[in-house]
Amino acid sequence: MTPSIDQVREAAAHIANSIVRTPCALSRTLSELTGCELYIKFENHQFTAAFKERGALNRLLALTPAERERGVIAMSAGNHAQAVAYHAQRLGIHATIVMPKHTPNVKVRNTRAFGADVRLRGDGVAEAGEYARSLAEEHGYVFIHPYDDERVIAGQGTIALEMLEEFPALESLVIPVGGGGLIAGNAVAAKAINPDIEIVGVQTERFPAVRQALAGEPIHCGAATIAEGIAVKQPGTLTLPIIRELVDDILLVDEPGIERAILMLLEIEKTVAEGAGAAGLAAVLAEPERFRGRRVGLILCGGNIDLLPLSSVIQRGLVRSGRIIRVRVGVPDVPGALADFTRLLADHRANVIQIAHQRTFTDLSLRATEVEATLETLGSEHSTEVLAALRSAGYDPVVPDSEPHPHERTEPAS
Repeated sequence: MTPSIDQVREAAAHIANSIVRTPCALSRTLSELTGCELYIKFENHQFTAAFKERGALNRLLALTPAERERGVIAMSAGNHAQAVAYHAQRLGIHATIVMPKHTPNVKVRNTRAFGADVRLRGDGVAEAGEYARSLAEEHGYVFIHPYDDERVIAGQGTIALEMLEEFPALESLVIPVGGGGLIAGNAVAAKAINPDIEIVGVQTERFPAVRQALAGEPIHCGAATIAEGIAVKQPGTLTLPIIRELVDDILLVDEPGIERAILMLLEIEKTVAEGAGAAGLAAVLAEPERFRGRRVGLILCGGNIDLLPLSSVIQRGLVRSGRIIRVRVGVPDVPGALADFTRLLADHRANVIQIAHQRTFTDLSLRATEVEATLETLGSEHSTEVLAALRSAGYDPVVPDSEPHPHERTEPAS
């Protein structure tokens, strides 16, 4: 059944004292870069760093005393798991959580820290769900679905209530889509408040299940994505009809675009977004003309990302924006030649991160050695100046990473 706006408002009242009313703010810098008024709802500020607390808590509060005694079980790629585990612990309810085997470590660790019995099964949410349902039948647990549940959907819709209460003139909401609980709940709430508001969903190119289902196409998904929080192969039976009725469009974003959005949110807004959380910004950046001049609300739905992937995103982003480059040159194999090379780099304010030289794997003269330097610069223009200076000094620099990714041709403002 489709939850009503009254059910969303009831959910807001039920959960108000136990979740964070997260900030929603205009991003001046991102607005300038995208050409629209961009308002960000920071759901990564929830205690478990994701919006899932809203729906999970609303569902848990509806349990009867007998159901609480039996305990609950959930399957999740991470954020729903943490939300159920955290609020079940607060309410004194035993929770068992089934997570895919390749769930990021931070999500597994945090879920266990909330006292849940965590089981790792399957390569994705679907496989984890099958195992969770078998445990529910075996032990009598109450199954708390991450998105295909009326009360969960209503709980997620409380985000739009808060956004439109603060900024009633919003013209578009851009919302990440996995199984559809987040966009379904917020579409119900937003369209009831303002029937003319545009609801735009965002999926990854590797997991476009909802878009394919809406088009009546066979569902084909990839193997992995940095936005594992929305890597769902099967949309919900409750959520899909709501999306079909109330959502205006579903956009797809690629992996480099998501990485770029993560880096921009970190650098510009000083906030950590997981891949799914950054998907909305990635869509606006990818299709600026679609949103130009409009008042756009983004739901930054989560911030749970492992540090190693985040580190890789940062390093790859710096390469794509021209702020880290590799340069290979040949230098005379004589004392002082390497010092001359590095002095030239220093004179042009290029910081050497790493440097190596070798004589074996090269076609250079026996009287020359090959030097490869990894440099930090101020950006693409500065990198071009450094390369020009090397050429003027008689070097012939080769830059293996010289062509920036199309997403990165305009450097983000700091």
